[in-house]
Amino acid sequence: MLAFFFIIGLSFLLMAGTLINMLGDYLFDVRIQGDRAGLEKWAVQAADHLNRKNASGIDEIVRQAGAELGGRVLLLDKDGKVQYDSFQEAMGRRLHYPEVVSVLASGQMTDYGVHSLASGEIVDRLNLLGFTPRDEWVSYSTASVVQSSHVIGVILLVSSVREMMQSLLTLQNNMIFLFAGVALAAVIAGMVFSRVLTQPISDMTRVIKSMSTGDLGVRVQVRGSGEIRQLALAFNSMSEQLDSLNQTRNQFVSNASHELKTPLATMKIMIESLIYQPDMDNDLRTEFLNDVNQEINRLSNIVSDLLTLVHADSRTTRLNRERMSLAEVIKDTQHRLNPIAEQNNQEITLNLADSGDMYADKAKLQQVVYNLVENAVKYTPPGGWIKVSLQRVGRDAVLTVSDSGAGIPRESLPHVFERFYRVDKARGRGTGGTGLGLSIVQQYVNLHGGSVRVDSPEGQGAVFTVELPLNKG
Repeated sequence: MLAFFFIIGLSFLLMAGTLINMLGDYLFDVRIQGDRAGLEKWAVQAADHLNRKNASGIDEIVRQAGAELGGRVLLLDKDGKVQYDSFQEAMGRRLHYPEVVSVLASGQMTDYGVHSLASGEIVDRLNLLGFTPRDEWVSYSTASVVQSSHVIGVILLVSSVREMMQSLLTLQNNMIFLFAGVALAAVIAGMVFSRVLTQPISDMTRVIKSMSTGDLGVRVQVRGSGEIRQLALAFNSMSEQLDSLNQTRNQFVSNASHELKTPLATMKIMIESLIYQPDMDNDLRTEFLNDVNQEINRLSNIVSDLLTLVHADSRTTRLNRERMSLAEVIKDTQHRLNPIAEQNNQEITLNLADSGDMYADKAKLQQVVYNLVENAVKYTPPGGWIKVSLQRVGRDAVLTVSDSGAGIPRESLPHVFERFYRVDKARGRGTGGTGLGLSIVQQYVNLHGGSVRVDSPEGQGAVFTVELPLNKG
């Protein structure tokens, strides 16, 4: 902010100085033109008298010129010697002023300069700001006196330029006061506006510092309009996403810890029973060992599913695409799960209206179909049915898996694809589920550019619908 004010102030100062000098140049030019026109007229009239050395004629010319031009007029011969002075003070003196020398020696017809009466110093027209009220400056204006194409003398006009310089000084002072006033107003306005502009940034910085300490629930106040408002809205949106991700992570860690801890605790109890009861009945011992083996399988499944999700989340998972038939994958899944369904007196029926030929990762889509059908088998009561259909809709293959189970409560529908989420947690563990199957389904479907959704009319089972593009590859 200080640098900004410095640049603005410096620019204004340069502009003010340039303006004063430009006006000074203009006033000088007007003065020079006026003096030059008058001198040239009197130089023509004085030429014949000077050539004939007519003293009375010279005296009359010089007095009339001084009265008309409003200054001291001197007539010099070609050697720079004063022949007549309207003030009668420099008669017979030889003058070496630069304005005289330039006409007599350099061949200039006219010349002009401003001198200090005290020191004889010549004022620089490019540095008029050096003038002070205590200075007394006069202008020396010269014109050549020509007779028969020869310079025979010089007429010199000495006049005060104090009034003109005073005008420039007044302008200079006014510009300084104006500059000071504008600078002060700019500083005050800048402080006010900078406060308005930087306050949202300061608030955002404070919120960022709070977030860096772990408080992801803080938000910035949305105010103003334009870019600042959009920035605040975008920042709050990002904060909400970070907070949601953090809560999801914490929930995931908690659920994963619980899921891993439960089989470990079960195995610990069983193994301790085997250790501290060496005379345990062989049948009971075998049962305990089988239970331990099942819990180990459960741990292995959880770890495998977690690794699958980690790879999917890393965004580095690559699809090993190949030409495949989704209908064949569905048939294979039915063949694998039929034994389990038959044990529960369930029926898996297929309605394949299309072959579902596509260029996709067959292994991942096998897991998608298997997880959906297996999930339906688990949550369908004995004697129920599971229906799997496949049809082509436009450029998509639409897979539908429905069952005759109890369905999913309305409040649970938004969470079914969350990791470790179970509608019926107790029954989920009893059937051996990890709570990760549907999350894997969603990840793999998204990787293929598709979508998955669930509908569950109350008390009428669940319907999972997967849409996969046929032309992606």
